[in-house]
Amino acid sequence: MNAKPPNILWICTDQQRYDTIGGLNNPQVQTPNIDKLAASGVAFERAFCQSPICTPSRGSFLTGMYPSTIHGCFNGNDRWDEAAPLVTALLADAGYDCALSGKLHLAGTHGRIEPRPRHDGYRVFHWSHDPEDQWASGHAYADWIAEQGHDLGELRKRPREIPPELHQTTWCSDRAIDFIEADHGGKPWLMSVNIFDPHEPFDPPQPYLHRLDAAALTGPLFRESDLEAQAKLSAIDFQTPPRRPEEFNAKWIQAAYYAMIELIDDNVGRMLDALERTNQRDNTLVIFMSDHGEMLGDHGLLQKGCRFYEGLVRVPLIMSLPGRLLEGLRRRALVELMDIAPTLLELAGEPVPTAMQGRSLLPLLDSPQAEDQHRNFARCEYYNAINAEYNERFSGTYATMLRDERYKLVVYHGHGLGELFDLDGDPGEFINLWDDAAMQETKMRLMQASFDALAFATDLGTEPVTVF
Repeated sequence: MNAKPPNILWICTDQQRYDTIGGLNNPQVQTPNIDKLAASGVAFERAFCQSPICTPSRGSFLTGMYPSTIHGCFNGNDRWDEAAPLVTALLADAGYDCALSGKLHLAGTHGRIEPRPRHDGYRVFHWSHDPEDQWASGHAYADWIAEQGHDLGELRKRPREIPPELHQTTWCSDRAIDFIEADHGGKPWLMSVNIFDPHEPFDPPQPYLHRLDAAALTGPLFRESDLEAQAKLSAIDFQTPPRRPEEFNAKWIQAAYYAMIELIDDNVGRMLDALERTNQRDNTLVIFMSDHGEMLGDHGLLQKGCRFYEGLVRVPLIMSLPGRLLEGLRRRALVELMDIAPTLLELAGEPVPTAMQGRSLLPLLDSPQAEDQHRNFARCEYYNAINAEYNERFSGTYATMLRDERYKLVVYHGHGLGELFDLDGDPGEFINLWDDAAMQETKMRLMQASFDALAFATDLGTEPVTVF
């Protein structure tokens, strides 16, 4: 592109489902600032992560490659494998001034400060994996809390009493505003705002929780048949056991989850205001997304693990650059989070490495005549993603998902188990057609497509072939 490379404000929440944006798909949660962002750009309504677990998903969208390709497949890894360059490093090498606040999570953090990659591109690095008081030093959020005259350990004993202005979400946004307002010496800049919320524990500040009436919420997708379906998957790794929603107060959890998102929304508004105040909005690409979703009680499950329901693998994705990209458009094309990296490089006027498996979204962002189609299917992987070496409850499950316009195929490898959902007739994913005699031809077609996609993903010089 001949235009000046845009600044990039890249907001990534943690564990936020696709159906949590008020103006797009859920009037029960109030997100006026994210709604405003969507109105000024393109909202991708069917964006999918490449793993339902943090580290493999983040490694994937930061490199534009599948988790299995970059050997970044599980939480709890010793270090980032350096199997592919991060897009932030490529942009830094191209002249961008890059900063981060919040999570990185390309390596394990339990009991230690996360080791940084050899070259992540970030000149400014405000690391805070989560808001807990579990690191003796090197935790930027805890250090800031101490500078305000507080002790994070004491505050975390009553997390819902933490004032919003001292919350990690607000702190991440404060650091972003500082960077937005800084002198970058004429360079374009990139700011990664990696907020921990709405990840569990579900503990929003009390004023935000008071905004929502839990009893009035719709609650999770659940039928009694879910308990039998999940029992068949008892050998497949997941963070929580299946239960009826009333057994874990699902509507209250939903309210707390939405309250955390409303706090995020207020801080999105603060960051957008900073761009306007500094006259940078028209040359700043703003991305709003999440690394993966949250079951939130659907099918009797909370949190995440080796499942591929829409609430867990489908995420928000909004991209806005007024005056240069389309505005107020909602795209239904199937897209993958690893498509973001090549999009950023193309917008910056930089070459896209041949090895990147993502495909630029730019045609869907800047051409009103472009067909609302991008991929024939979206893929997702779970390769021992909650590493069994670090958590004795897990056996080390391997599974893959392929989802096309109508069907979703899931294979739990080595278990003789799978799922096949017809999303047209069963959008809630309650009826598993895996063993349905009438669906065997469809299942075989999808199995072949999934196997082909996996095979072609191992040859980084080959354009994937779609058998449909």
